[in-house]
Amino acid sequence: MPGIDECLLEAMALPGARGAALVDWSSGLALGTIGESPVGDHETTAAETAELARAAAEYESFARAEAGPALGDVVGPAGPPVEDLIVTTRSGYHVLRFVETSFDSSVFLHVWLDRAEGNLAFARIRLRALAEGLVLR
Repeated sequence: MPGIDECLLEAMALPGARGAALVDWSSGLALGTIGESPVGDHETTAAETAELARAAAEYESFARAEAGPALGDVVGPAGPPVEDLIVTTRSGYHVLRFVETSFDSSVFLHVWLDRAEGNLAFARIRLRALAEGLVLR
């Protein structure tokens, strides 16, 4: 079971990967980073992507399911109600995969892929596996 560094190294092995981070979406802090940042600063990228993740996890329009958690419950017993977010830009893909843990988790994996070289479907599948195997130490 990989830790943060190993997980990020594996994320960078994805075709077209430009950068990756593990981010705490409640604080906006990067717990680990590797590669490039779209804005040249990993901490800025972490804070900005955390805002997006927080909005998706908290807004009922995205998070509510038939038998989902009650309003105000951002992270239920099975983790956040949103599995992943995908943002496409003219030059790349940003995939944010929420990580489920045994404790009250508020972290996600963020991978930035080059649009010409990245494979969005493969990245989603691989990030799911990485998130499931991640051991936060």
